[in-house]
Amino acid sequence: MDDQLAWYVAGPVLGLCVVACRALFNGRLGVTGGFSELVTQLGRGSLRFDWRGWFALGIIGGGLLFALVRGGAGVDGYGWLTDTFDGSGGAFAIAAILLISGVAVGYGAKTAGGCTSGNGLTGSSLLSPASLVATATFFATAIVVAFAVEAVV
Repeated sequence: MDDQLAWYVAGPVLGLCVVACRALFNGRLGVTGGFSELVTQLGRGSLRFDWRGWFALGIIGGGLLFALVRGGAGVDGYGWLTDTFDGSGGAFAIAAILLISGVAVGYGAKTAGGCTSGNGLTGSSLLSPASLVATATFFATAIVVAFAVEAVV
């Protein structure tokens, strides 16, 4: 249960999801749009979501289901975070760091007009110049940060 889904399974499934979203909803698959839909509708006091809201709820539900089947949330497998913040308060520290990081990434994705999944999967498959540049920026930044973290840790 701790292993990731094999790339040769996950890749085609994601590709089919992109095609299905385009064919069924004429929409772009992206997590930022789903969470934006949730925030907008809940801010209005409404529980009427379009497909993007249900997509985001499915991501949350899938994570909760995985934690339930696994027997707990678990914060192992985060590399140096797990090694640095072990002990009784470690899980809280890791969760706080991940939450703050997630908010920062969400803000950046909203500012950039889409997240890595929206730009990388759907936008790139549509050959959108903005999505191609955004995806190249995501990858370049990830490579630089990976090297920087490796040099520091």
